[in-house]
Amino acid sequence: MTDPSDPTGAPRVELQEPGEPSPQAPLPEAVSTGSPAAPAGSATGGPLRQHVADELTAWLKTLASAALYATLIVTFVFQVARVEGRSMAPTLEDQDRLIINKFAYRIDEPHLGDIVMMYYPNDPSKSFVKRLIAGEGDQVRIVAGKVYRNGVLLDDSFVRPDYRSHDDWGPQVVPEGYYFVMGDHRNNSSDSRIWGYLPKKYVVGKVQVRWWPPRHVRLF
Repeated sequence: MTDPSDPTGAPRVELQEPGEPSPQAPLPEAVSTGSPAAPAGSATGGPLRQHVADELTAWLKTLASAALYATLIVTFVFQVARVEGRSMAPTLEDQDRLIINKFAYRIDEPHLGDIVMMYYPNDPSKSFVKRLIAGEGDQVRIVAGKVYRNGVLLDDSFVRPDYRSHDDWGPQVVPEGYYFVMGDHRNNSSDSRIWGYLPKKYVVGKVQVRWWPPRHVRLF
């Protein structure tokens, strides 16, 4: 057993001297009570068991607190996610590991251009990662793969030439309470061009960090 007050964690040894009288001290008068003698060590058995129980209880409380804090963090602050697929390539690649900032959108609105984790509208049990292209009230038009928001051509320099699409879409106005989202791999992405607008309530959080693989660590 270790002493929690000792920072070294050294084992604590409890010693109990036998109750033999000193040679100089007078022998105590024997008194018979009619009860059998207590077994050796019974004087310390109770306190020792109590100490073990107290220490076990303290450990269980610590573990329960840690589990509660972890649950709160994952629910309201941060979440670790893994990319599956290449719809956001080359910005994000298959099997990249991400940290999702779920708290960011509790104190501020998402910004157009943010990369977000979201629930797939047609099956909310699935999660996607996409880029916010337009918000409610914005007009979106795609001409030969070029994306226009409110008549202004968007910068898509992050899209590789061989990942560009050449489709036409719109023009359409994003309804209230929705976003228009796309993947950076424009010719290999299931996004708003196919299944429609993303409800605001389905935005989980902002992709904040890519932490794996280590050579590609990046803040967003």
